[in-house]
Amino acid sequence: GVVRSKSNQYPNTSLIQIEGVNTKEEVAWYAGKRMAYIYKAKVKKNGSHYRCIWGKVTRPHGNSGVVRAKFKSNLPPKSMVSMLHCHYLMGFSTFCFRS
Repeated sequence: GVVRSKSNQYPNTSLIQIEGVNTKEEVAWYAGKRMAYIYKAKVKKNGSHYRCIWGKVTRPHGNSGVVRAKFKSNLPPKSMVSMLHCHYLMGFSTFCFRS
């Protein structure tokens, strides 16, 4: 989902649940790490059907391991239930779910 208040939504900030992270303290390690939303498009661009929207973990959200992340362009609504890749070392990534 997105960060929201009673009457406003802020689509530039997404709420992400990182797999295996369940506390606010565990989230601290992910702060500043890069995330990628990878999706498949119908038309080829630069020789590939796959495209990517990069983002960065900004801060924790609540006490249960959810993080706030800002992406270069806002994530599409289709990504609400899909997986993202959280890159923390070159070549290593973990899966995250947009909640």
